[in-house]
Amino acid sequence: MSMLKFSKFFAIAFSAALLAASGASAAPAAAAAKPSIVLVHGGFVDGSGWEGVHKILKKDGYNVTIVQNPTTSLADDVAVTKRVIAAQPGPVVLVGHSYGGVVITEAGNDEKVASLVYIAAFAPDKGESVNSLIKDPQPGAPVPPILPPQDGFLLLDKTKFAASFAADLKGETAAFMADSQVPWGVGALGGAVTEPAWKAKPSWYLVAKDDKMIPPPAQRLMSKRAGATVVETPGSHAVYVSRPQAVADLIKQAANKVTVAAK
Repeated sequence: MSMLKFSKFFAIAFSAALLAASGASAAPAAAAAKPSIVLVHGGFVDGSGWEGVHKILKKDGYNVTIVQNPTTSLADDVAVTKRVIAAQPGPVVLVGHSYGGVVITEAGNDEKVASLVYIAAFAPDKGESVNSLIKDPQPGAPVPPILPPQDGFLLLDKTKFAASFAADLKGETAAFMADSQVPWGVGALGGAVTEPAWKAKPSWYLVAKDDKMIPPPAQRLMSKRAGATVVETPGSHAVYVSRPQAVADLIKQAANKVTVAAK
């Protein structure tokens, strides 16, 4: 190859490399325009139930991380969640289901958290815990089939799990969730919120209208008190599993507000 041809080849190759590099640098910048999504599960389950929501959000270009909180104590669960928040590249939309709502209410005070999304979740005020929120149920409210504590942990009665927690899931799915329950620490139910993040940050709330674990009227009261943007959908307590599109759509509403604010 002559020196002239080699020079032309080098120039073309170098230009192509520059274009590739500029494209590569543009891709993370585009991705950074969207906030990260952090999903927090509740009691009796682990993070695998978020799979459907995760797939939708990932397909739409979001960075998504699922917290595997141990549900042993509120302090432990908040610490695990905050470690995940710290690892995210930018602002975070923090999402909690059920008891996960207590976790995000406390962990959401982290400066990286831009907004909160509650999915059929507890949204406690200062000094409140799961125990204080459930101690005076409304007359006629369904009673979750919680078995007596064993070694400081709680489980749901397997034979009643589907009806109370997952009535709108296929029988084999609900049965698997019942058989794979994660023991919920009694201490976690007593963990009180020190400062509710929803007082300082925008929040969204999905009410599951057929919930037999956290009664829908209680969900409405908590969401109203938090000043949340509320949507309601048919669904059991496992609405995040049975209706992942509805859940993902609400999360994207919250994320879009963060994206607009960042521009």
